[in-house]
Amino acid sequence: MSNRITVIGGGAMGTACAIVLAENPDQQVTLWARNAEHAANMAASRQNERLLPGVTISESINITSDITSAVNDSDLLVMAVPTAFLRDCLQTISPELTDAPPVVSVIKGIENGTFLRPSEIIGEVLGIRAVVSLSGPSHAEEITRRLPATVVAASGDLPLARRVQQTFSTDRFRVYTNADIIGVELAAALKNVIAIAAGICDGLGYGDNAKSALMTRGLVEMTRFGTSLGAEAKTFAGLAGMGDLITTCASPYSRNRKVGERLGKGETLEQILQSMDAVAEGVWTTRSVHELAGTHGIEMPITAEVFRVLFEDKRAVEATDSLMMRPPRDE
Repeated sequence: MSNRITVIGGGAMGTACAIVLAENPDQQVTLWARNAEHAANMAASRQNERLLPGVTISESINITSDITSAVNDSDLLVMAVPTAFLRDCLQTISPELTDAPPVVSVIKGIENGTFLRPSEIIGEVLGIRAVVSLSGPSHAEEITRRLPATVVAASGDLPLARRVQQTFSTDRFRVYTNADIIGVELAAALKNVIAIAAGICDGLGYGDNAKSALMTRGLVEMTRFGTSLGAEAKTFAGLAGMGDLITTCASPYSRNRKVGERLGKGETLEQILQSMDAVAEGVWTTRSVHELAGTHGIEMPITAEVFRVLFEDKRAVEATDSLMMRPPRDE
């Protein structure tokens, strides 16, 4: 599909995407980082030392902080920045584009205030419809070690999704396609909220039974929310839903799970965020999902309790009690 590919975002996932794409020798890959010092350090050391220590970045990948040269004549843009920074980043890029190329989003969140999904923000700012969401269980720490991973490329334009599938596929990175971009993006965002709750279980020492129940009921909650907003239920049983939920709730790499664990152990949200090197998308997604659920009358008990722990200083153990003491009901 694409010979010249630009990855926007010098974080762990942006670096991982660039490394995967560069495995195809016919693809010219540029990795753009906003911070000039960070870009220069990566270019010199061929590592993202802070986020992916020990992982070598191929010499074939051009690393730059110059947005003009990064996007000039690009055939495909890959957006790998946190949701909160996406709009500003796109507004920086937009003046540099004569004709915006197709865009792949690996972003997992919902914008606060507007409640837009990443593909909707991209479409609004760049004025395009050619957007694919690439999502699923795909921690950068494993992808960059060439451990097998499987994801889904979702778009209402299924031929475009299939072209992105070909662009990203390697012998260690398998890509499926899906036409339900609403479901894939909502699943990607919602699983981070449930992962915070799973981390709280870990922090409180609740064990396997509680965490398994939390994940199962969390998937029900994700599906209920998604189908209320136009997604297909089956998407939540796939890679972007159940697959990513399992990984994010269980993995030691999961930033959202770590936030929950530290909350469960008694730290405040402010203490946790001040000490983190990278963004935990689920914190801000929780606010958006909680507000959207209220607007649409969607029952989201787990999300509601995570919101209260994050933003209303409710003790984690009290949130657990609130969930366990809800009125009995059919499954």
